[in-house]
Amino acid sequence: MKNKVKWSGVFPAVLIPFKDDYSIDEEGFRSLVRWVAGHEGVNGIVVNGHTGEIMTLLPEERAEAVRIAADELKGRIPVISGVSAEGTIEAIQHAQAVEKAGGSGILLMPPHSWLRFGMQEESPVQFFKDVAEAINISIVVHQYPTWTKTSYTTSQLLEMAAIPNVVSIKVGQRDIAQYEVDIRALKKNAPDVSLLTCHDEYLLPTLVQGIDGALVGFGCFVPDLIAELVKCVKDQDLTAANAVYDRIFELKQAVYKMDEPSSTSHLRMKEAMYQRGLISSSLARRPVLPLKEEEVEEIRQGLLKVGLLKDEVKA
Repeated sequence: MKNKVKWSGVFPAVLIPFKDDYSIDEEGFRSLVRWVAGHEGVNGIVVNGHTGEIMTLLPEERAEAVRIAADELKGRIPVISGVSAEGTIEAIQHAQAVEKAGGSGILLMPPHSWLRFGMQEESPVQFFKDVAEAINISIVVHQYPTWTKTSYTTSQLLEMAAIPNVVSIKVGQRDIAQYEVDIRALKKNAPDVSLLTCHDEYLLPTLVQGIDGALVGFGCFVPDLIAELVKCVKDQDLTAANAVYDRIFELKQAVYKMDEPSSTSHLRMKEAMYQRGLISSSLARRPVLPLKEEEVEEIRQGLLKVGLLKDEVKA
């Protein structure tokens, strides 16, 4: 790669609609990508994230999701794809498939075996270097919560930021004290790398640290509000930011019930988007199980309360 391009703004992690046979609904996915990307302030989209059910997609389906999104957007904004693999060789193969399919970058997740067994001190940085050397597209570092065994240290993040392909860090410590330490260190020592919060459950408190934007699943649901919030914070208009955030908070309570994002919260958002008519189906692949009838009705009532659904809309 040549010079780093500093990504900023809103990068919604988009979900993926399925047909009744659980295959990818290409037409529905194109429509969703078009709708999300059409909002001012959305400067890229992320496919194959946890919101996009990466863990249940086959390798060729992950590449297909990239191809569809890239073909639909035709370079107007970057298409970034999650990459999740247990080994470096497989991660490289996935990353190269993203590049071949027209993706602008990858969101590189840590091997999930590290969540259980931990990691050698030198492994994370080497993992990123190995993948970076095999591709010619950008990399976003996916920082996991501090309570996991795969949350990178400040020094590891700084080493990753020095890798030429690494253009951004998705900061998700979910520990505000450590978040602030990392943000200050990265802003001081790696100013050419953008910092994107992924804290759906407390966006405003993590944006006011002076970071560059947000990479969040809730951006798929209300991209306009997330973009408006980021702009208000950037303009240092905290009064306006609080007003927008009050609206976002109300919506989060109606849909996410707002804990840390999970398979259940992503499924609730999928159901809410289905009820709004934004996608053709709320199906998720197993092992995620369908919502109970009372949960579906609860979401319907929540959407009615916040004005995103009319009484005549059938759940």
